[in-house]
Amino acid sequence: MTEILTTTQGQQGLPRYFAAVFSRAGAITRGRLDVVLPDGRRFRAEGAEPGHLAEIRVHDPGLFARLIREGDLGFCDAYIEGGWTTPDLMAFMDFIQDGAEAALDGFPGQRLLRAWERLRFRLQGNSKGQARRNIARHYDLGNAFYELWLDETMTYSSALFDEGAQSLEAAQRRKYDSIIDEMGAKPGDHVLEIGCGWGGFAEHAAGTRGLRVTGLTISREQYDFAAARIAAAGLQDRVTLKLQDYRDERGHYDGIASIEMFEAVGERYWPVYFETLKARLKPGRQATLQVITIAEERWEAYRGGVDFIQRYIFPGGMLPSPSVLRAQAASAGLGLVRSIEFGESYSRTLRHWYDRFEARRDEVAAQGFDQRFRRMWDLYLCACAGAFSGGNCDVTQITLARPA
Repeated sequence: MTEILTTTQGQQGLPRYFAAVFSRAGAITRGRLDVVLPDGRRFRAEGAEPGHLAEIRVHDPGLFARLIREGDLGFCDAYIEGGWTTPDLMAFMDFIQDGAEAALDGFPGQRLLRAWERLRFRLQGNSKGQARRNIARHYDLGNAFYELWLDETMTYSSALFDEGAQSLEAAQRRKYDSIIDEMGAKPGDHVLEIGCGWGGFAEHAAGTRGLRVTGLTISREQYDFAAARIAAAGLQDRVTLKLQDYRDERGHYDGIASIEMFEAVGERYWPVYFETLKARLKPGRQATLQVITIAEERWEAYRGGVDFIQRYIFPGGMLPSPSVLRAQAASAGLGLVRSIEFGESYSRTLRHWYDRFEARRDEVAAQGFDQRFRRMWDLYLCACAGAFSGGNCDVTQITLARPA
């Protein structure tokens, strides 16, 4: 039986800087982490409170020097490159997001790396041209890729689960109905959807709730898919799709829906976004936005750096805290009607997506996506699931009204 070590004292031939990294185990408050070194030695760090059980297996002895030099971004890069693995990535991310983040934070080189990444991030700001490029990097990976692991509604945003054993598809439709209800839209109303994705909301709103919908997207792949979908459903008389930036819209609407599009707007353009909502709403009507938020206590640190998601998955993306989101809306003269929060539903949604992604892994590879890409998406889906279950992120449906 392999000996379990809880201290580096007296241990010879350890990877460079492992002792310094392992000494931070005191920052772990809940759960347990086993670190298996390349030579097979197993070290264990455990919090005082029960929690998630996780394990990582180190393949590159240089991992700990990289962690000292580059912090959490370097640690994520090392996973993508195969420098470490884990038998259960979801369990590891649940462990990290449930009180163990400090163990990967505050290393000497982290500040310099984050400053450089922040500069690069700012160069990806969402002007109209750059916004199209940023969106293309993520959403134009190909409709066939997303069809492999999204549910049949082709919805790439949090579902809204009830208390029972609801399917992902049913929970997505429940989310659509919630947005329509919160918006106060009635049959015959004409609503604008900013960021219409693959057309799931537009099809549902027009086909089952009797609304007229104008949907905007700047992703060519999504536009083509959504247009074919609406035509196949025979809804062309009630749904108009535009390959157009939201800032160029000039119509006036009975309601506005925007489902997890705000995250791609970028902080610099938040005032423009909310001014656009106000300008496009008819007086007295409402907009319902579904928005991912970051916890209030994490906002300033998050705002000053660049995380793995911004670096690799959503260039130009930025999350607000709940109070910042509300303040931005108020500055544009929009009144808060109410909001509902359902972060645990997002964690559940992401776990569905990860299971589906893993089940179709060979087909993802057959589409030409290499192992590095697949590891990157594994990390993305699992890290996000952990962030929502750990309370570091939340998702809200916030309803705003233009004064009458």
